[in-house]
Amino acid sequence: MKILITGNMGYVGPVVAKYLRASLPDATLHGLDNAYFAHCLTGTPAIPERYLDQQFYGDVRSFLPDLKEYDAIVQLAAISNDPMGNQFERVTLDINQSTTVSIARAAAKAGVKNFVFASSCSVYGVAQGPPRKETDPLNPVTAYAKSKIGAERELSMVDTDMVITSLRFATACGMSDRLRLDLVLNDFVACALSQGLISVLSDGTPWRPLIDVADMARAIHWAVNRDTKSGGRYLAINVGSDDRNYQVKDLANAVAAKVPGTRVSINTSAPADSRSYRVDFGLFRSLAPDHQPAVDLDQSIENLIAGLKRMNFKDTDFRSSDLMRLKVLQGHIDSHRLNNALEWT
Repeated sequence: MKILITGNMGYVGPVVAKYLRASLPDATLHGLDNAYFAHCLTGTPAIPERYLDQQFYGDVRSFLPDLKEYDAIVQLAAISNDPMGNQFERVTLDINQSTTVSIARAAAKAGVKNFVFASSCSVYGVAQGPPRKETDPLNPVTAYAKSKIGAERELSMVDTDMVITSLRFATACGMSDRLRLDLVLNDFVACALSQGLISVLSDGTPWRPLIDVADMARAIHWAVNRDTKSGGRYLAINVGSDDRNYQVKDLANAVAAKVPGTRVSINTSAPADSRSYRVDFGLFRSLAPDHQPAVDLDQSIENLIAGLKRMNFKDTDFRSSDLMRLKVLQGHIDSHRLNNALEWT
């Protein structure tokens, strides 16, 4: 089996490469990345691309290797969160939606068997009431979420026999060789270790589903091998577990319990955060029983604590550091390495 992972040099990609190498030891694994975050290594003695057979460097908007070689493509390449999506809205739409669909069409034409798209549960956006199922209405409220559902809709209409899987991941968390701290649980752990204080800017009531990056890799392993008997030719599916729907205040308290002496401050007078949703993962549980999430909240927190301690992490101003993806991109732009279209100059 030969697999191409686009966007493999971000937060999720290193964990996916390691997991696929262990699960598919005879597979040929290639990566394709434009290396925005190549230098953002966190506590690893060797680069995670060592798990790959070959690494390509290039922008997915303008370069692809010969796709006829591949059995499966994993599309991780994206502008990957709300702050970046808001600042680079046009680029977000271009990469997350238009380029994703272009790659899928090229893959179908080349005879690729499986295409896996990293989508997001953020497509539910504002969703009061019971946990959201795949058949429930969508309400994306950010450029990032809109680009993900836009890509899903176009992928569902690609005329092909290729099996396409849109994995609507819960909010990512956990340790990686290229750690991001611009994610809710990761941020809370960093605050606890560096400041002894977790400040929850909302009233703490918004709901978020979580999934560890290791469990995201587990789901991708399932998707690269999925056939039409398990969900049909095109499938958009929530990926996570029902018991990992949490209110933000519960996440803060769970982290504080793991870092003795940490205080939690909740802004009870803050207006309600409209981005609140619970998600139903029953379909994923029924279709992928052997690839269910295995890392619980306590383990995710413990792994983050251990990883940050390995890094000797003590930065109280980490939100201005290279551990925040928007800061990395802005640093490239300020140094004239990238233009405002996020192209290397």
